[in-house]
Amino acid sequence: MKKFFTILVCKMLRFVGKLVGKGSSLPGQVALKMCPDILSRVELPEYIIAVTGSNGKTSTVEMIAHILTQNGKTVAWNKEGSNQIEGVTTLVLGSSTLGGKVKTDILLIESDERFARYTFRYIKPTHYVMTNLYRDQLTRNGHPEWVFDALSDSIYPETQLILNADDPLISLFGDNRENVIRFGADVLASDTKEADSVYDDGAYCPRCKSPMTYTTRHYNHIGHYACTSCGYQRQDTSYTITSVDLPGGTMTINGKDTITLALRSLYNIYNILAAYTVASIVGIEGSKIAADMSDYVMKNGRVITFDIGNRHGIMLTSKHENSISYDQSIRLAVADEQGCDVMFIVDAVSRKYFTSDVSWLWDIDFEMLRSENIHEIILSGTYFNDLAVRFAYTDIPQEKIKIIPDIEEAYHHLDSDRKEKIYVITCFSDKGKFLALL
Repeated sequence: MKKFFTILVCKMLRFVGKLVGKGSSLPGQVALKMCPDILSRVELPEYIIAVTGSNGKTSTVEMIAHILTQNGKTVAWNKEGSNQIEGVTTLVLGSSTLGGKVKTDILLIESDERFARYTFRYIKPTHYVMTNLYRDQLTRNGHPEWVFDALSDSIYPETQLILNADDPLISLFGDNRENVIRFGADVLASDTKEADSVYDDGAYCPRCKSPMTYTTRHYNHIGHYACTSCGYQRQDTSYTITSVDLPGGTMTINGKDTITLALRSLYNIYNILAAYTVASIVGIEGSKIAADMSDYVMKNGRVITFDIGNRHGIMLTSKHENSISYDQSIRLAVADEQGCDVMFIVDAVSRKYFTSDVSWLWDIDFEMLRSENIHEIILSGTYFNDLAVRFAYTDIPQEKIKIIPDIEEAYHHLDSDRKEKIYVITCFSDKGKFLALL
């Protein structure tokens, strides 16, 4: 009876929450108060697929859900992105019968990397996708190796790990473990031999801390690596990006399945590859996956297109305090050969931790904006001065940089008779402040 009433209350709260557009975590929070071990009392489906990592969780989960549903599978997944234990509890109980049985073929869970050990205390994933580990929200997460240790506590011996082989820290989870599948990319045309970022988190081996060498880098510390001391190195991959044409908008997996890209970024191709890997493991043919993913436009609000007057724009949203995510957004703008303006909005440093720490701005590779493709750079939001100081240490011509603290005023500045595309790069917390003006 306790299980029955706990599930009933959770479902009722979830129903009310949907009516008011809120409440993806509150129902689970109440359920856990009523019955702390409720997740251990629920009958789960055959496939329990978890996805975690610093970046790409939400996009990867959405892509997996899209492919599986297109191929006749029923999937329960946290569409709202509420990825801590409370949100996952809402998902599981909301997808269950009152008797406590999840009604779908597959339970697909996005989990916060730091809190995964709590999320999976009672739920044991059958398959566990790990996308990457970057320096991210340092006031909350500290160093990526600290997050690695936290994630280690969420892994069960019987779980099959699906790891990004090109991330040396993520790939280490598969060390001395048999039940592992790795995905990654071959040498790409855009690769570099040396680190070209502001910092290098791949300088030292995550296993023995000795210097590490790279034969190729896709971006930052993601690439093909080998330790000079203990022999730790990138492993062969079962699912591989064998070619990419970002300007042309295509990628090929395992030399046979070509996907047309709606978003032409390195981040996006890794998310697609992770989703392709999971769908293949579930039993879907590669050609069907490629057809389902070609020109797929994300629904999660990470990339938003808009128009201001005669000008077309793209908003790219990241987590503040995540420099690599910003780097990839900048790369996308710089690659626009027709020329564009770029607007940065930093109006709220963090969604939860009000420390006013802007040290992460110094990890972003703003120097890439020296490109001739970038015509004007607008700095806006409460932290415009911090942005301006960071840009003062680049060699970008000052006449290209325009400081407009007020977001509405910056919006009206963009509403001109010019034709260049606009890229707005900001955080989840700040995107609505710009979109409300459209």
